[in-house]
Amino acid sequence: MAFVDEARIYAESGKGGDGVVRWLRTKESARGGPSGGDGGKGGDIVLVGVRDISALAHYRYEKKFHAQDGEAGKGELKHGANGADTLLKVPIGTVARIDKSEEEYEITKEDERIVLFRGGKGGLGNARFKSSTHQNPFERTVGKEGKGGDIELTLKIIADAGLIGLPNAGKSSLLNALTHAKSKIGDYPFTTLSPNLGDFYGHIIADIPGLIEGASSGRGLGIKFLKHVERTGILLHLVSADTDDTLASYREVRKEIESFG
Repeated sequence: MAFVDEARIYAESGKGGDGVVRWLRTKESARGGPSGGDGGKGGDIVLVGVRDISALAHYRYEKKFHAQDGEAGKGELKHGANGADTLLKVPIGTVARIDKSEEEYEITKEDERIVLFRGGKGGLGNARFKSSTHQNPFERTVGKEGKGGDIELTLKIIADAGLIGLPNAGKSSLLNALTHAKSKIGDYPFTTLSPNLGDFYGHIIADIPGLIEGASSGRGLGIKFLKHVERTGILLHLVSADTDDTLASYREVRKEIESFG
């Protein structure tokens, strides 16, 4: 499955169920008093952290999500069932940003849950409106609408160490040697087009795709992969021994990292 570190989706929480007008039925009367129950709450839209780094790939194909609506109330003062939540599973390190909002929500650990949109409240049944002076109310309220919007999901890999350097500096070869990862290797620039991860005695190492001059301004693979540098514990900078000017190669990458940060 292709590595995906950005996705844009639409999600909407469930509508609250309507309250209802119902009456108690007795031998003496078909309307023995109000018994309409409240509607159930609509389901929430919830972000959930998982360890699967490829989890965002799911959102390439499915882009619209709707939590379940709450059920209408019932007679005999019975509450309608709450709508089921919709869980949006994302890799650890994912940042969610809702359109037209300055707020960002970040998943930092497995099974962490963040509610993005809360479901609408259920409406009130007619039993709620009974009083000493109002014995047979016909009033009831409808459930509240859910909330929704476009969501931008961005994965920023969390790793213990990141391998950086110019294209074809040997980062993938080192990752494969240390961790037995199976990163693609070639004698041409940009062999690695997406970050690769390896496990070195319990420590996660990330092979960051090659950086070039102007990457911090979006040139080449640019900012798309520079963002993965932000959360690594340490950076291991590789410089090819075959280059004509090793110091210039080193400075070029350092300049882009500093410009981005």
